[in-house]
Amino acid sequence: MSDRELIAILRGITPDESVAVAKALIDAGFSRIEVPLNSPDPLTSIKRMVDAVGEVAQVGAGTVLNTEQVEAVAATGAKLIVSPNTNAAVIRRTRELGLYSYPGVMTPTECFAAIEAGATGLKLFPADLVGMAGVKAFRAVLPPEMKLYAVGGVAADNLGHWRSAGVNGFGIGSSLYKSGRSLDEVSRIAAQLVSAYDAL
Repeated sequence: MSDRELIAILRGITPDESVAVAKALIDAGFSRIEVPLNSPDPLTSIKRMVDAVGEVAQVGAGTVLNTEQVEAVAATGAKLIVSPNTNAAVIRRTRELGLYSYPGVMTPTECFAAIEAGATGLKLFPADLVGMAGVKAFRAVLPPEMKLYAVGGVAADNLGHWRSAGVNGFGIGSSLYKSGRSLDEVSRIAAQLVSAYDAL
């Protein structure tokens, strides 16, 4: 499993395409894949990916809003729980079940609440609204070992700017995958992102 701090966000993916897309992402160099729960039949997609690639990638769910959803995702064998918000109960339950927790944060208050609840890493969302100056301010007060992931407005051509501001990793959504995009196109964009990441 690669150690690249890249999370592929597959909003809108269907169960029928899930495994092929997951394998294409892994071939390109991704090792973390998130299916938002507001996608069609997300738990089926997640379960199929876990069964197919769970040994070589961290697969999980995004847009996880409550503990019941955490438990449903955990039942698929997934390892990754990503949220758009900071909910201490969701974070704690995620960690109790042995899964990785990436809650959404947009303020220092949310960052420290998430850390206190046991977050694995922090998902800065929407990152493009916070901006580079905001990231630098966050970094001045956050524990240096706490990883910060930019999500929202992230693409191959701006990874370096985010990294220089203090971001450790990236969640890539619509610039990588959206409904209707061909497998070849997803593969090509994924390879560009990995290449840009490796050049950092």
